[in-house]
Amino acid sequence: MRAVIQRVKECEVTIDGESVGKIGHGALVLLGVEAADTEADAEWLCGKIARLRIFDDEQGVVNLDVGQVGGRVLVVSQFTLYASTKKGNRPSYIRSAPEPVSRPMYERFVEMLSLALGEPVETGRFGADMQVRLVNDGPVTICIDTKNRE
Repeated sequence: MRAVIQRVKECEVTIDGESVGKIGHGALVLLGVEAADTEADAEWLCGKIARLRIFDDEQGVVNLDVGQVGGRVLVVSQFTLYASTKKGNRPSYIRSAPEPVSRPMYERFVEMLSLALGEPVETGRFGADMQVRLVNDGPVTICIDTKNRE
């Protein structure tokens, strides 16, 4: 799994002008699923995101996680995170898991992240043409790949 986590002041996902997910202060998680991903990958990534200290404490030091600042999380599926640009100029998405694999993994990830955070997680709509509007805070953007646990 690959995730791009952005600290946001606010974020909203719309589909055909209808709001389907919206948060204030917190984190936007763009999530890509690869065919080789397992529930163990989802569990590790959920724990990492829930404990990721990317928010300022009272001294202005980046030292707190999303729960400690009362933030919310919005998760959006994004198969393009597995784009390969190795050959030519048209990205290949062959490493992205097909929908019968990625949809249940995405849904399970959302469930697990909600449990890890102790509150519901907002989402986009899997497979939809979504518009994501956000105000990046910092900006702080972190990329995590479960196959490269740095």
